Amino acid sequence: QVDRFVFETGNGVIVLAEGRLLNLGCATGHPSFVMSCSFTNQALAQIELWTERNSGKYETGRVYVLPKTLDEKVARLHLKSLGAKLTVLSPEQSEYVGIPIDGPYKPDTYRY
Repeated sequence: QVDRFVFETGNGVIVLAEGRLLNLGCATGHPSFVMSCSFTNQALAQIELWTERNSGKYETGRVYVLPKTLDEKVARLHLKSLGAKLTVLSPEQSEYVGIPIDGPYKPDTYRY
């Protein structure tokens, strides 16, 4: 992870992580799984904003929290990489717990 280059003048330079972003190249940054979740959040948020651009749902210049349904979609998309499998609520279970089959499964006030 460390390279030293010495020039003819005797001066030199030390290059860490082959010149890549140090926190990623030396494995002190975010793991790739965290980065994938973050990028997926951003992509789904952009798709949501574009899809709803003319609906009046989102005002320009405001900051919004990612809708729970999209947050849960990000989690669903990453389950396989964790070796997990998500079961789906049956209509009876959905009715019993009072939650739609497709979610969101937690109230807006719940923070993961």
